[in-house]
Amino acid sequence: MKHDAGLQALTEEIAEASVFLDHTSEALSERVVGQRLVLERVFISLLANGHILLEGVPGLAKTLIVNTFASALNLAFQRIQFTPDMLPADLVGTMVYNPKEMEFHPRKGPLFSNVILADEINRSPAKVQSALLEAMQERQVTIGQETFALPDPFMVLATQNPVEHEGTYTLPEAQLDRFMMKVIVDYPSYDEELEIMRRSAITAAPPAIASMVAKSDIGRARTLLDRMYVDPRVQRYIVDLVTATRRPAEAGLDSLVEMIEYGASPRASIFLLLAAKAHAFLQRRAYITPEDVKAIAFDVMRHRVRPTYEAEADDIRPEDFIRRILEHVQVP
Repeated sequence: MKHDAGLQALTEEIAEASVFLDHTSEALSERVVGQRLVLERVFISLLANGHILLEGVPGLAKTLIVNTFASALNLAFQRIQFTPDMLPADLVGTMVYNPKEMEFHPRKGPLFSNVILADEINRSPAKVQSALLEAMQERQVTIGQETFALPDPFMVLATQNPVEHEGTYTLPEAQLDRFMMKVIVDYPSYDEELEIMRRSAITAAPPAIASMVAKSDIGRARTLLDRMYVDPRVQRYIVDLVTATRRPAEAGLDSLVEMIEYGASPRASIFLLLAAKAHAFLQRRAYITPEDVKAIAFDVMRHRVRPTYEAEADDIRPEDFIRRILEHVQVP
């Protein structure tokens, strides 16, 4: 009884603390047509303090979503266009010499914002990737001999074009693993595209978004996320899913042994749990269920499971492995 009363009280706190998400959703709906799944994943990333890789062809409103999201939450926003000639200093900043004082002083780069849109991230070389990697993982950057903490919250929403590969660099597995989710941005439906066309035919600038959100609202929501109840059976279910990508034979999936080059890292287990909590939070629940885990499993694991060359030749994708695993692993 005491446990049920505690969950009920937490559920009421979650309902109260999630009001700011309703305001943000309303603001986003004024600017963005459709893409409900992408918007939900962005909210999950915000609550779970993660980063997202958005993959989709140009023109699908990825920049608009991220910019509007930051404005609606009253967060500092920076869009960084990644190019092959980019240097780490273009991200983190550099030391500037002051002739009057005869000293060097740090000049902070665009990474010192709350929401970073890393546009076409796969167009930058390895040195830039390593600089961004420190920022994503450690929430800090090093300029010269000094280390600076990045603002809180800090989110990287990176985009990449899945079609065009000329002049691109494959993202290192270590960096891919730092992204909580890889979300596929798809084309809008017929009716959605019709509405997009109608809205875009208006030449007047859209009205500014009036934000009613404080950063403390985000901090409070994250605190409640830490208090959510997770049944031990659901915890084991998450680990069963992840380990099945590494040792499919032990999970009874012998047919996947020759198809998976390597499976998901322990970060997949961590991010599955965090993202499932955030998904339950959006449903105004104080506990997670296996359905929450299933709902975000593809986005959390698709970039962490690599198919073998033979599987790729047969046009078998990571999503096919994840689907087989979800169907096979017993649900508690």
